[in-house]
Amino acid sequence: MANSFGNKLKPETLAEIEKIIPRYPQKRSALMPVLQAIQDDQRVISNDAIEWVVEKLDLQPINVLEVVSFFPNYRQKPIGKCWVRVCRTLSCALHGAYKVVDILEKELGCKMGTTSEDGSITLEYAECLAACGTGPGALIDEDLFENLKPDDLGPVIAEIKKRAAGGVPTPTKG
Repeated sequence: MANSFGNKLKPETLAEIEKIIPRYPQKRSALMPVLQAIQDDQRVISNDAIEWVVEKLDLQPINVLEVVSFFPNYRQKPIGKCWVRVCRTLSCALHGAYKVVDILEKELGCKMGTTSEDGSITLEYAECLAACGTGPGALIDEDLFENLKPDDLGPVIAEIKKRAAGGVPTPTKG
């Protein structure tokens, strides 16, 4: 039975997937890059997407589910327009990450581990963002923000709200 999920993908995503698969000696080896292309397009790996990948790569459902459920970068639940992940590992925690989170929760109206009621912001913890010397750090979508200080979060909060409203991200340094 043919799955119509592929019709939901942008033509350029389908073309990218068609280029990815032949790069590998076995179709199954293309699983992770195919999943990433789907998530980049849809912002989530839905059950329909999993079924489509199963058919596309000649896999069993468990082969896809074990990857999607194991790696935290794959999302099975939709996220907000703006995805905020605050590092909570030791370096960042010692430099005020939890105080930063308290302020973000209050200012954004979104509790940690949830998506706002209007679907605009998802706020989550992240494990080490590899910015231990410049913590606390946070990823806003895929942009790293460092040296976050509880008393100077205004510009960061403004950036989150701008992205959540569909605004173009402000370029970050780096």
